[in-house]
Amino acid sequence: MAGRRAALLLLSLLLSTALTSVHSQEEDGLQDEELQDEELQNGGLQEEDLKEEGLKEEDLQVEGLKEGLQDEELQNEDLQNEDLQNEDLQNGGLQEEDLKEEGLQEEDLQEAGLQEEDLQEEGLQEEDLQEEGLQEEGLQNEDLQEEQQVIESWTSNVKACTCDCESVDTVTRNPTLLQPKLPPPSPQPQLDSCMPECPYHRALGFESGSVTSDQISSSNQDQYSGWYSSWVPPKARLNNQGFGCAWLSKFNDLHQWIQIDLKEVQVMSGILSQGRCDADEWVTKYSIQYRSVETLNWIYYKDQTGNNRVFYGNSDRSSTVQNLLRPPIVAQYVRLLPLGWHTRIALRMELLMCMNKCY
Repeated sequence: MAGRRAALLLLSLLLSTALTSVHSQEEDGLQDEELQDEELQNGGLQEEDLKEEGLKEEDLQVEGLKEGLQDEELQNEDLQNEDLQNEDLQNGGLQEEDLKEEGLQEEDLQEAGLQEEDLQEEGLQEEDLQEEGLQEEGLQNEDLQEEQQVIESWTSNVKACTCDCESVDTVTRNPTLLQPKLPPPSPQPQLDSCMPECPYHRALGFESGSVTSDQISSSNQDQYSGWYSSWVPPKARLNNQGFGCAWLSKFNDLHQWIQIDLKEVQVMSGILSQGRCDADEWVTKYSIQYRSVETLNWIYYKDQTGNNRVFYGNSDRSSTVQNLLRPPIVAQYVRLLPLGWHTRIALRMELLMCMNKCY
């Protein structure tokens, strides 16, 4: 009996166990089905979500296209605005150019008016210059007539063609002079009588000192500084010796001159010249200018042909070369203008004044 109960208990346990396993399997199957259903539902939801996302993406693309179209429209509007602005700028530039052209035309008209005024003023100035020239010519002609009258008064009683004080034993006797070395004379027609010349000559006073320093000046007065301050124009005295024994020009060109103020209108009849005492420097040729009034133009001393007379000067440092003026000149201011020189412009000089008799 006990064995049967035990067997029955065992069978019941086995049955319960089997039933429990069956129920658990059934529950597991149901759970699996539920999980599958849930997964299917989730998959469906995901598909729906994906569809919705696709629709959203399409909407976004449509919106993007719309925005792109709007951007294109905005760009087109901007381009149109830029074109309009460029046209406005071009029109503005053209207007500015037109304004500039109008301004230039106005300036041209003003310049033309100014040119006409300038031409009128130039015409007036030319008339004034012509009147001044005529006045100066009249004054010069008057001066030349006066000069000729003075020369005639000095030479009217001259019987010989050459006469000076060298043959008379007086204190005004000139030193022994050398004639300048002239080139061979060109053939000229013979004159019926000799040119009028001064009968007697006396030294103005360069060597004696009676000619003062303020009577002698030169071109480029501001050049006489430093070493050149010892070679000023007043040192240009005949037979001057020692350091600073002559006039030296700092510049050696055809624009230099030395000038003498005679203090009053006198008759000048000749020039004596020497070179520098302590160096081989001298003037080889020169021309002469003169005037009787400081406000008049300078007049060149002319030769018989009407050309500016060229006087030939020195060939060494110490010899004295004499050039007589035939006819003499009537002037207060006299200039010597170097035309040629040896090494540099260097000069010692004396002027000869005309006398109607030998004292």
